[in-house]
Amino acid sequence: MTARVVAEGCRVTLHFILQLCDGTLVDLSGEGEPLTITIGQGDLAAGLERRLLGLSAGDKRHFEVAAIDAYGPRREENIHVIPREQFPPELAVEPGSVVEFTLPTGEEMPGMIMSVEETEVTVDFSHPLAGHDLVLDVEILAVEPSRVGPGRGSRS
Repeated sequence: MTARVVAEGCRVTLHFILQLCDGTLVDLSGEGEPLTITIGQGDLAAGLERRLLGLSAGDKRHFEVAAIDAYGPRREENIHVIPREQFPPELAVEPGSVVEFTLPTGEEMPGMIMSVEETEVTVDFSHPLAGHDLVLDVEILAVEPSRVGPGRGSRS
């Protein structure tokens, strides 16, 4: 019997550790609690998911992932200056803190406070890991085939 390999649409159960290149821990699967994702659904950044393709249950790998292949570069167009008066007075607005903003569509989006002046606040809406090279260690525990067969897409 041939081992199933990770491919687009597969459900993959894994343990992982995600770090910055300097060793700063970013995220990890819970102790004894693996993560289950579906490849191609955006559960992980596409560049991280691509590293899993072709692996099988039992495989352990260490990947160094350049920022451009993970969450991309920081982009100047994601930095916005917002009048201080638009923040609730009771909200502690400090550089380095992350604040949830509600877009006109109702969608929530985090922004990192870069600087606070008397009348304005500079916020970076880039992904917090944008611009960072990452290290990903994974152990694949299980690979399940896609539940959607050829020609039977699940989009409505």
